[in-house]
Amino acid sequence: MAGRISVPNTFQPVDDAVDDAWEVLRGNRIADRLFYSASESANFSMVWHGLGIVRAVATRDVHSALRTSAALGLESAIINGPVKSLFERERPEVESRPRNLRQPKTSSFPSGHASAAVVASSFLTEGAPVWWRVPVRAFAGVVATSRIHVQIHHATDVAAGAAAGWALTKLLRPVLNRVLPS
Repeated sequence: MAGRISVPNTFQPVDDAVDDAWEVLRGNRIADRLFYSASESANFSMVWHGLGIVRAVATRDVHSALRTSAALGLESAIINGPVKSLFERERPEVESRPRNLRQPKTSSFPSGHASAAVVASSFLTEGAPVWWRVPVRAFAGVVATSRIHVQIHHATDVAAGAAAGWALTKLLRPVLNRVLPS
């Protein structure tokens, strides 16, 4: 597609170093199960919407689930639409994966799973007790890094996705909290 920005090869040494270091975990039954399951559960942000419902039921705050889902909808519309369309980057080349994962057709840069994980964990943990915040944020980290493990994204795609998710959270939170207050 004409007019797209190619992600510079400058990042390749970082991506290669992370990928080489990560190789020790690939093929490990426990690590594969954890990361493949996390990656698949976050397709279309399903796990995040589910956790939003759990929190809403537990706290009797329906608006918290609506804020999370609205934020995820906006995140997806922005990242998986115009942002990914701006960039041209091939996904990591892999001969085979132990499980048959859905292969996205969009640019590898930035990671939508990582941006959604940051947005979701930020909204899901807003005002929550530590016993909820810690596992939700830890799981967000697992989901984001799962994309490196399953070799759907380069490490810098994940870092850029997380940064985009952070920026979107800062932009969306005041608007959604005004539109959907507790």
